[in-house]
Amino acid sequence: MSKDARTHERYDTEQEKFWQGQFGDEYATRNTSELYIQENITFFQKVFSLIESPQALLEFGPNTGMNLSAINIINPDMKLTGVEINRHAAEKLEKALPKADIRVDSFLEFKSEERWDFVFCKGVLIHIAPDRLCDAYDSLYDHSSAHILIAEYYNTSPIEVQYRGHSEKMFKRDFCGEMLDRYPDLRLVDYGFIYHRDPHFNFYDDVTWFLLKKGA
Repeated sequence: MSKDARTHERYDTEQEKFWQGQFGDEYATRNTSELYIQENITFFQKVFSLIESPQALLEFGPNTGMNLSAINIINPDMKLTGVEINRHAAEKLEKALPKADIRVDSFLEFKSEERWDFVFCKGVLIHIAPDRLCDAYDSLYDHSSAHILIAEYYNTSPIEVQYRGHSEKMFKRDFCGEMLDRYPDLRLVDYGFIYHRDPHFNFYDDVTWFLLKKGA
């Protein structure tokens, strides 16, 4: 990691320890592909077409950079920051995208005086301990000056799903609805569903995304 990267070595939840350790290392290797980047270009072009192009962007849980690399191709001038819990993934991301500011830290405990006009997570809230989700919501909300994007597995009520043979590692619920209830000034700008059989998103699972505007 670069000398400027913040590090945070204390992880409080079972889920954070899981992703910080060997399983997270294996995930970083398994989910790195140029095909993911190409599909993410299509996805983020659609999202960014709905708003004024962000100047500074923060991603929680960027892993090896499949989202940030796509965004950098769309707009090479955008300031990119990532908060990643797995050091192995963060090091791979830093090598792949040297311009990005990568912090090894916890989504739940990250604190900064900086504000980004676009803050997002994609496939991360589903892996957060349910009793700590409010901390994740606060991280998204507090560090955004304008827009928040969440792209996760959706369910009308909270449920747990077995994840690669592990229990208590994946959860589905209405993350967007909970954020709208928690922060009265948030407004839903748009939302959509990515079907796994969509020919443009062959490597995606069924993901529902929500774009929110702060200060509505």
